[in-house]
Amino acid sequence: MQRWRGYEAVPGGFGRSVVTIGVFDGVHRGHQAIIGHAVKRARDLGLHSVVVTFDPHPAEVVRPGSHPAVLTEPVRKAELIEQLGVDALCVVPFTPEFSRLTPDEFVHNVLVEALHAAVVVEGDNFRFGHKATGDLAMLAKLGHTFGFTVEEAPLVADEGLVFSSTYIRSCVDAGDVAAAASALGRPHQLSGVVVRGDQRGRELGFPTANLMCHRYAAIPADGVYAAWLHRAGQPPLRSSVSVGTNPTFSGRERRVEAYALDFQGDLYGERVTLDFVAHLREQRTYTSIEPLITQITEDVQQTREVLR
Repeated sequence: MQRWRGYEAVPGGFGRSVVTIGVFDGVHRGHQAIIGHAVKRARDLGLHSVVVTFDPHPAEVVRPGSHPAVLTEPVRKAELIEQLGVDALCVVPFTPEFSRLTPDEFVHNVLVEALHAAVVVEGDNFRFGHKATGDLAMLAKLGHTFGFTVEEAPLVADEGLVFSSTYIRSCVDAGDVAAAASALGRPHQLSGVVVRGDQRGRELGFPTANLMCHRYAAIPADGVYAAWLHRAGQPPLRSSVSVGTNPTFSGRERRVEAYALDFQGDLYGERVTLDFVAHLREQRTYTSIEPLITQITEDVQQTREVLR
């Protein structure tokens, strides 16, 4: 898959393409359907398939301070899009200047001049241009003017619930990682570099990997989870993951700490990834160490049962 930073980077002579545009945070089942539609149409027509996305999230530019929690970091998003068979990914820097492009200017600059779009595939909730004033009907009208067609990809729903990044963020925020996984088509993933913590887990007999996550990472609600811990080039490890402030020790800093079962090595400095599979329980405060150790032992056993 070719990757371009900005539509100005599209190579000359790239040829006509089938394009789909969106933030695509999470690359969830709804996104997969839209991108898959574009890939199939491109292959049927003998054209290139192109996904256009944005960095940073448009909300942060249009409404500073409103950046939503991120389900997939840029590198992971690109990997997931590539797995769908896309020929090229164009990441457009979403600047204040770009946000002020009218719908006509957006279409002319991005779809016509840069990508030579023959077909544009979008869901019926697609919006574009300054203040999101462009919709699918306007896109079709502009397509008639500029020589491309617009195809609507149906939104993906389950029991009437349409999958969206907003819905998945709400699931993660509530700790319902099973519902998030259902909408994503895979477990919700969280990555970070392992840094030194307070060493309390080690003192209790359960040494944990303390993850330093991305600033806007979508971290599940406080609680204890069963998750798979992935390391580069190594088999995954069953892990009991605590998210929260360590209330028993009057902690204030919210942390993500993973106890990797049956692992004796040192993870400090490594970048690891957690696939959240199940919520085991809420965070609790214990009056002494003994009941806390008993509960952690039960968490570990439950993790084994969930991650067989």
